[in-house]
Amino acid sequence: MSFQVKRMLKKAVSWAGLFFFALAAYMIYLQLSKYELADIKQALFSIPKHNLLMACLASFLGYVALSSYDYLALHYINRQKLAPWKWIFAGFIGFSVSNNAGHAIVSGGAIRYRIYTRWRFHGSEIVRMVTFSGFTYLVACFFLIIIGYFLTPNHAFGAGSVSKFTTTLTTIVSAIGLAIYFGASLFYKKPIIIKDVEFDIPSFRMALAQVFIGGADILLASMVLYFVLIPFMPIPFDTFIGVFIIAQVLGVFSQVPGGLGVFEGLFLLIVPGDHNPAHLFGALIAYRIIYYLLPLIVSGIVLISYESYHKITRTISIKKILAERLAEKLKALKKSPDAQNPKSN
Repeated sequence: MSFQVKRMLKKAVSWAGLFFFALAAYMIYLQLSKYELADIKQALFSIPKHNLLMACLASFLGYVALSSYDYLALHYINRQKLAPWKWIFAGFIGFSVSNNAGHAIVSGGAIRYRIYTRWRFHGSEIVRMVTFSGFTYLVACFFLIIIGYFLTPNHAFGAGSVSKFTTTLTTIVSAIGLAIYFGASLFYKKPIIIKDVEFDIPSFRMALAQVFIGGADILLASMVLYFVLIPFMPIPFDTFIGVFIIAQVLGVFSQVPGGLGVFEGLFLLIVPGDHNPAHLFGALIAYRIIYYLLPLIVSGIVLISYESYHKITRTISIKKILAERLAEKLKALKKSPDAQNPKSN
């Protein structure tokens, strides 16, 4: 592959990050455009302020947990000396986009490629980071599916034996997957090479950290919805978290951007007891706004500011280099024999 082609591919991947950001914004618009502005206001204003504040706090802490994916990934590739603000910045922007645009490895990976290459990261390092983060979420899902299986109400499995069997089989597969991952972290030490990119098996300690951080991420996301839901539906948290985990995980694996429609439909189907659909939809709208829309707006402001700052500093740097080169040329001209003896001409 020629140098020009490689350069074009790198630029395409870099600009793809901005494309996925625009896609994420569009997906949020599609979701909220189904409702009248007055209905959205009513849904938000009907929730007590204290609950809204607690939901916002849970959302903030959730994105801190998500940013920690990048922190773990940096340790995985032995680049942990990167300044904390950088991995927090990259993690927050990456996940606020991938949460809304879907296909997290592609959309979040494109954002990270654009950001981390500016910090002198090699493409293979970014691939390893994104893959590692994907496994962090996967093993956390395995762990939470097992917990969700025992916490979810029995009627969620359906009246037929097929639904019960499918859910049980999914839980067994999750348990096997988690056992294999932990077993590999303890006993398999050889690197796995895929297309010249070397992947090391994480240590057992790091595998546990992956489950902990991934679990904390999903737990905090659930608390955003729980805080806006309980004013209308006093559901015990142990019952709620089982419902949330099943709906969230299936929503993510559906590959529908942000689990739009899939998460809401499953949640309404599984949640036990009699409930007012209008109140539930109001809580779900508030959840979408607090956990998806607001972080995307904040990340948009931050990303635009960063891109503008990068462009300005790059322009200043180029002008400085050109000025230094011009000064060197003028200095060289002054020192030349022709400049010192003008009469010789």
